[in-house]
Amino acid sequence: MEKRMPQRILKMSFLPSNSDLGLLALRAVAFSSLFIKHGYEKFANFSFLATHIPDPLHIGQACSFAFAMISDSFCSILLLIGLVTRWAALFVLITLIVAWTLVDRFAYFGHGWIPEHGEGTVVYIATLVAVLIAGAGRYSVDALWRD
Repeated sequence: MEKRMPQRILKMSFLPSNSDLGLLALRAVAFSSLFIKHGYEKFANFSFLATHIPDPLHIGQACSFAFAMISDSFCSILLLIGLVTRWAALFVLITLIVAWTLVDRFAYFGHGWIPEHGEGTVVYIATLVAVLIAGAGRYSVDALWRD
């Protein structure tokens, strides 16, 4: 029994394995953060952001702001509760990729002495790819509809 104890500790086999619960935790942390930091911010600062948001696709500031607001607020809540999860993930993923490539120009570490926190965008993109591939999991509204 003593020989198995290090293996058990190294593999953490004493913890239950539940990928559906892991997907719920991933969705809850990532997309509540997205909503609080970016979605709510767009409602709270609507009048300023509506006229100062970048227009990387040259579709107009109002349209760019609408896409960003739908992505960061409405879709982040859909992802949080797990409703039409893959479509919402795709919409947010496209919005983030456009912002990271065309607005931030792939900034990860920042430029010079100015930190730009691009790693947060990369983490959101990775999370969205994972949710796009795995789906919402058992603990979601999508799972209620499936049954």
